[in-house]
Amino acid sequence: MPGSIEPLDLCNVQVPYYFRCPISLELMRDPVTVSTGQTYDRTSIESWAATGNTTCPVTRAPLADFTLIPNHTLRRLIQDWCVANRAFGIERIPTPKQPAEPGMVRSLLNQASTVSNPFSVRHSALVRLKGLARESEKNRSVICSHEARETLMRILFSDVSSGSSELSQEALAVLVMFQLTESECTEIGSDSNRVVYLSELLFHSSIEVRVNSASLIETVLAGMRSSDLRAEICNVDEIFAGVTDILKNLSSYPRALRIGVRALFALCLLKQTRHKAVQAGAAETLIDRLTDLDKCDAERALATIELLCRIPSGCSAFASHALTVPLLVKTILRISDRATEYAAGALMALCSESEQSQKDAVSAGVLTQLLLLVQSDCTDRAKRKAQMLLKLLRDSWPEDSIGNSDDFACSEIVPF
Repeated sequence: MPGSIEPLDLCNVQVPYYFRCPISLELMRDPVTVSTGQTYDRTSIESWAATGNTTCPVTRAPLADFTLIPNHTLRRLIQDWCVANRAFGIERIPTPKQPAEPGMVRSLLNQASTVSNPFSVRHSALVRLKGLARESEKNRSVICSHEARETLMRILFSDVSSGSSELSQEALAVLVMFQLTESECTEIGSDSNRVVYLSELLFHSSIEVRVNSASLIETVLAGMRSSDLRAEICNVDEIFAGVTDILKNLSSYPRALRIGVRALFALCLLKQTRHKAVQAGAAETLIDRLTDLDKCDAERALATIELLCRIPSGCSAFASHALTVPLLVKTILRISDRATEYAAGALMALCSESEQSQKDAVSAGVLTQLLLLVQSDCTDRAKRKAQMLLKLLRDSWPEDSIGNSDDFACSEIVPF
């Protein structure tokens, strides 16, 4: 190593230069050796390769390939050095999990897809693939590079008449960890038998199977451009009922809530089938679960609420829930700009259709919220909705509120 490298001190202890990555100059945590014989920290050399570099950073020699060989000896020496200096506050680096070997991944996919193999062999291979995929993004990348999605789809839909196949369920559990291409989404969405099969799995006795099915349905809907195909999927009544039931009865499972909200939003993007969501009880369920959601999920839930408020049956369902208007008013300026915009849009729709919703909004303190919104740095669309809502509710304000509000008096209503 060149002597020009400045000493690196950790907790006032100088780190040996050969323990440092030549790229980051930091203590290596997962040293790997490339084809030129040079050793780097795995994260650093992977980032180097990801930016399009094809040479060795130290020697500048072309790299024949980017196979990274773990340098176990150096890693153990670094770990021993950390232990020897722990009195100075140096923490021992953990032994890193090695990424999946391509050869092993190919073998597992072959075992899982070979119909003549015993059930136990195929099932075990899928379980191991699932474990590898859950470990890291790197593993998922390795698995995906071996046409795993095509293999998993074949296993999943090999017998769509059987909703209890353990092989299908394991294949589904692995498949939902990958992003499907548009052609793959179309392949699934254009086959009515496959769509019906997924809708049946939404009512499976296993929570994991139900949530995985909802996840795949959301992926397929989001990945297709054809509105006709999306309409065919959304016309399956059981899908709305199944997704809504996941939100209603599996609220104690964070992943179920997250996937349920995403799937319901994807289903409600199509206007002509939104009434099916209302019939399945989605309006009441969304309001009941709104406070249980984190920021991103709350945004999607509020977006779905606004979409459903654009149809008469949706407005009626939300208006009949005592908590709808107070929760929407409370949401304004509380979660994010997007959430505020969706909440204001939903309130606009509700108050346009119901005098009772207007009274509920005023009682919940919407005047203050809207005036703050108009003066905030929120999106222009949110401000326009707030101004329109202020105008709509003009006759509902207490006289002293209107008289003392210069902001309201001079607000210009900007149409959409």
